[in-house]
Amino acid sequence: MKQLSAQTLTTGWSFKQTDVQDADAWMPVAKVPTMVHLDLMANNKIPDPFIGMNELAVEWVGEKSWTYRKMLPMVDVKDEASLVLAFDGLDTLAHVKLNGETILKSDNMFVLQRVDITKSYKSTEDNILEIDFDSALLRAREIEKQHPDHRWLGSNGEMARLGVRKAQFHWGWDWGPVLMTCGPWREVRLEFYNGRVADLWLDYEISKDFNSATGTAFASVEGGAGQTVAFNLRLGSDVVLQESAKVRDDGLAKVEFRVHKPALWYPHGYGEQSLYEVTASLLNGETVLDTKTKKTGLRKVELVQDKDKHGKSFYFSINGVDVFCGGSDWIPADHFTPRISNDRYRKWLQLMVDGNQVMTRIWGGGIWEEDVFYDTCDELGIMIWHDYMFACGNYPAFPSFLESVKEEATVQLRRLRHHPSITIYAGNNEDYQIQERYDLEYDYKDTDPQHWLKTDFPARYIYEKLLPDVTTAESPNVPYWPGSPWSEGGRKISVYDQTVGDLHQWNVWHGTQEKYQVYDQIGGRFNSEFGLEAFPHIETIEHFVTNSKELYPQSHTIDFHNKAKGHERRNALYIIENFRLETGLKGYIHLTQLAQAEAMMYAYRGWRRQWGDRFCGGALLWQLPDSWPCTSWAIVDYFLRKKPAYYSVARVLAPLAIGVQREHQDWSVTHARPSKTTKYQLWVSSSLQKKVKATIELRFISISSGAEIKSTILKQDVNIAANGATDVMSGVINNVEEEPHVLAARLYLDGKIVARDMDWPQPYKYLPFENQDLHVAFHGHKMHISSKKPVKGLVFEEREGVLLSDSSLDVAPGDEQIVSISGLLASDKPLSWTYLGHGEGHKGKD
Repeated sequence: MKQLSAQTLTTGWSFKQTDVQDADAWMPVAKVPTMVHLDLMANNKIPDPFIGMNELAVEWVGEKSWTYRKMLPMVDVKDEASLVLAFDGLDTLAHVKLNGETILKSDNMFVLQRVDITKSYKSTEDNILEIDFDSALLRAREIEKQHPDHRWLGSNGEMARLGVRKAQFHWGWDWGPVLMTCGPWREVRLEFYNGRVADLWLDYEISKDFNSATGTAFASVEGGAGQTVAFNLRLGSDVVLQESAKVRDDGLAKVEFRVHKPALWYPHGYGEQSLYEVTASLLNGETVLDTKTKKTGLRKVELVQDKDKHGKSFYFSINGVDVFCGGSDWIPADHFTPRISNDRYRKWLQLMVDGNQVMTRIWGGGIWEEDVFYDTCDELGIMIWHDYMFACGNYPAFPSFLESVKEEATVQLRRLRHHPSITIYAGNNEDYQIQERYDLEYDYKDTDPQHWLKTDFPARYIYEKLLPDVTTAESPNVPYWPGSPWSEGGRKISVYDQTVGDLHQWNVWHGTQEKYQVYDQIGGRFNSEFGLEAFPHIETIEHFVTNSKELYPQSHTIDFHNKAKGHERRNALYIIENFRLETGLKGYIHLTQLAQAEAMMYAYRGWRRQWGDRFCGGALLWQLPDSWPCTSWAIVDYFLRKKPAYYSVARVLAPLAIGVQREHQDWSVTHARPSKTTKYQLWVSSSLQKKVKATIELRFISISSGAEIKSTILKQDVNIAANGATDVMSGVINNVEEEPHVLAARLYLDGKIVARDMDWPQPYKYLPFENQDLHVAFHGHKMHISSKKPVKGLVFEEREGVLLSDSSLDVAPGDEQIVSISGLLASDKPLSWTYLGHGEGHKGKD
């Protein structure tokens, strides 16, 4: 009997354009996983599509077919063992041949494939593996023509994309390029075994008092040699389960288990991220044929949807603890995903934890992510809202398509079901919006799935029948939601309902283009998308703009790296409404970034306050990363350079956050006529699980002089409610008798400042920013920041290898702030900075 051996087929590959027959057409492949653009760049056949306007120069790549080839290693096949080629991902239309004979045809990028080649493998001869990848672009257009009765409708990319199970963003999106990839994009292995553990999982329930977990450990087995499976479940060195079971005729082995007082998994900030290790060893007598080990967490997820005075709640409870899900939406962090290293994934996800974000949403136009993504979320305590891979379209539902979708959903949920971080599956991204936009047939009262297939919105069958059935069968401990957004379909404009379900609030930036100051008035029960664009930092722009004459805000190259429809008008609108215009590139960058930071602050600050009575259950901004260097809604750019909004969001999502805000008065509607009085409110938001007593301070500081125009309000021993929001005070500003001033709030806990907020009169363009006398003093690895007048939007340079504890600051006189720096050597040039009203930025140090 032979123990399973697996050889990862990483090197020794070559590739060529399929229809090129020249003897020298084959080119080397550095490594697999890969995508054809990476190999063409490595062989100097195409320029980097991320630079300049090179995207246009490489469009032809997606219109061609490409072939990858490798000679398989020698294996001595005997003892009735199986020899299997495992493909964890083929992008996308793959025709696989071994020694010229077809062994597999695959048309779904997200389906893991396994092919038994025991009989076709030649033990004494060379074995040549070839994979032809047809053009998904051209095949999609053929499929579209084959189904003329279907209404191919949607947004972003060409609509033929809907008929091919390939990452939808490859067709281009409003933040990313059109680069149609292909290739073996995930690992390829040659496995040799008499028996293997094909899968291992737990099915369990947590008791109502959370003091026990009972369930079953399952192992599915392939190959006829395995007789028993030895299960082991442990937490560190503590063994919870050690028991064996015979393999049944159907290849399944299982044992029951019970864990007394289990160590439960919680999101970060709410408890420990306890991870158990479960192992299944397949035995033939005393011989171990294969062993599979997974880390998993025990937890109970509830999507709480109770009727209340607002409508119907929508929030998450983990192990009985209500969690406000502040976080961000996730798109692939590189258009060419194989080059995202494990280290880079960790850096991205660590940014979320450092920024007090507790949930990410894997967006439906991207990919089922790499294992390292989910493993890291488990370890760091990041909750995952996971879309199924459908986005912004009216998808078809012909039989072969449904079969492929079901296979995809099944294999992916089996791959992921051990991850405690996955807390909801949603059927799609914005497909119900397409249904409503084009008035596709949808009768919420129609409960016949077969009839849904006959309508011009047949994908309802996918979202409300196929996918929930698969989710229930394969991952029963994770809630399912038909789409994002979705509001239970009971109203004509259901996806925009603020009283039930989740909401994509795009009436800031898109739609009616509301002022971002009113975010708190236009949110819903769970705001799973919203955002405002901002330029990346100058270093990122200088990377993709190689012609210095193009380094101005409206240049062709800079516009080309912003794929958002109407971005010129929208960026200009939000700048002109709020700030004095600056036309130099660095000044313009700062204004777009400041607008984004302000918008995200207003959104999170207001919506988190609404967590107090559970009106708002969470907010996920669009978006955390970029897939290439560009201007977009991302709050961290492609090179992991944080935009100011990252820091602003981190502060309002801190365990304790203070908020102070004037009521909004729309200066545009009133023709800039100021109100005689303005009300303000001050509150504290908390995610702590116990009440605390705090001291609250509110100062009223002149913008022009820096003097306090009236007495400070100080409240001591204020009881701050646990896991909610506490209103502390309110007041009225006399705009006739009082000069323009900021409201500077601080929260003290045990004598230490733990939170600040500063509210400014709006808009900033009316305010005097003169001679603010800002001081930044470097003392070792710290910057000490002070000013004589209020300072708005102090942003420090984001330098590679240098990490800042804070940035995007508002600074009040008499309130020194200290920012820690790591990675900056004494011999390095000091960081530069800029702030509102400071023009092109300050270089050097004070």
